[in-house]
Order: sequence, then C-alpha cells, then structure tokens
Amino acid sequence: MTVLGIDIGGSGMKGALVDSLTGEMLTERYRIPTPPSRQPAEMAKVVNKIVTHFNHKGPIGVGFPTVIKKGVCKSPGNLHKKWLGVNVQELFSEATGLPVTVINDADAAGFATMNYGIGKGKSGLVIMITIGTGLGSGAFFDGELIPNFELGQIPYKKYTKIESWASAAAKEREGLSFTKWGKRFNTFLELVELLVSPDLIILGGGTSKKFDLFKQCIKINTPVIPAELRNEAGIIGAAAATMHQAPKNFIKE
Repeated sequence: MTVLGIDIGGSGMKGALVDSLTGEMLTERYRIPTPPSRQPAEMAKVVNKIVTHFNHKGPIGVGFPTVIKKGVCKSPGNLHKKWLGVNVQELFSEATGLPVTVINDADAAGFATMNYGIGKGKSGLVIMITIGTGLGSGAFFDGELIPNFELGQIPYKKYTKIESWASAAAKEREGLSFTKWGKRFNTFLELVELLVSPDLIILGGGTSKKFDLFKQCIKINTPVIPAELRNEAGIIGAAAATMHQAPKNFIKE
C-alpha cells in the first residue's frame, strides 16, 4: 500500500511516498521549512502543501515531535505552547481531507529502524535517539515499542530538559565544534545508560550521518551505532504506522 509519510521537525517538515509493507521510499523527499511561529494552523497548512505536492489521495502517517496520546498532543516540546491539548490527528485530517495517523516522531524513526533497518532482529532493550532540534527517543524491548519514552526531557543542571543543552540545535546555536558538542551528547548518553541500562543505542536524525566526527567522544559501555535509514527513518516509520498489521501499542491509543 502506498502511504504518504510525513516527518515533522522543529526546522523542517518532510514527506515522501512509501510502500508501507516493504518500507521502500517510492519518491524523493520533499521538504518545506517549519513555519517560524510553529503554531497549529500554520503547520497544518504546510502538511496540506506536502499532500498537494505529491497529489496524494490515500492515507497519511505523520511523525510528530511531541508526546502523542490518542492523537492528542500532551506536551508542546519545541513547538508553540498552543499545541498543548490539540488533537493533531483531527487537525491534519481536516486540513487535508484524508485519513491521518499521528505518532511520536522518534517512535516512528525507531519503528522504521527496528523493522526495516539496522535494528531488525535486535533483541533486548534498544533505544533509538534522534538528534535534531531536540533529542527524541524511542524504546523497544525485543522489537516491541514502549511508547512515549521521552529521554530528552530529563532535567539537567539549570536546564528544564537536557535536549536544550545537548541537541543539534544547541550545537548550532552556540557554534560548538563536534568535539565540544560530542562531550555534551555523551553526558546525555551517560544518563540514559544509568537510568535504563539499554543493550544497544541507535542514533538517527541528520547529525547521525556525521557520527565519525564525534564518535571518539562517546565513552559509555553500551554499544552506540548510527542508523542506516537516518533522515528517511521518520518518514518511513510514520507511513508504516498506518498499516493494519502495525502493533496496537505502536499506534498510540
């Protein structure tokens, strides 16, 4: 089944047509910058623009960068505070006139990686970390999703959430080298290791493509590897969420 997968981030909103059974992307990614306001109405318009670009008439899967429960945003994350309490699924369905499934973006990336990528067949507790505007995280135990595992929200020193200090956005904002930023990111991974003792950590998001530039900073005992799907994982996983065969605990209820 051909599904439009959309990955929403703090800086960009990206979409592509995907074969939801095989995880194969059928088109090139189409990206539109996230509106500076990051407010619901403006972002819904961008979702519709992506749909129009592909002339898509079928189901849509959306990876959204906050905690999602029963389609409702439970935390605004790095978006505008007006998102809190919004039924994202209904908003995007109304904007496009099409059926929409909305899941957490890191859960989507993790689902794609665990089913179609380097995480396939990995057992035990696997944590997927997406490095971008924030630090998204998805958790899987023996391949089954543990939803809404938001490790980037851990408070750290003066910061209400550690992603404000250790994300790719923080690196760019402060002009940090990969070495200086990599030490911050390692501190985050140390907390992850301490709190949940994972068997494997997989890194996704655009920064994971540059893993060789900061891997020397990673000092934890848990194996850390970059995802093969990288930027495409969020799109593929969001599309896969629309499958009837998807586990019930994956499509957030």
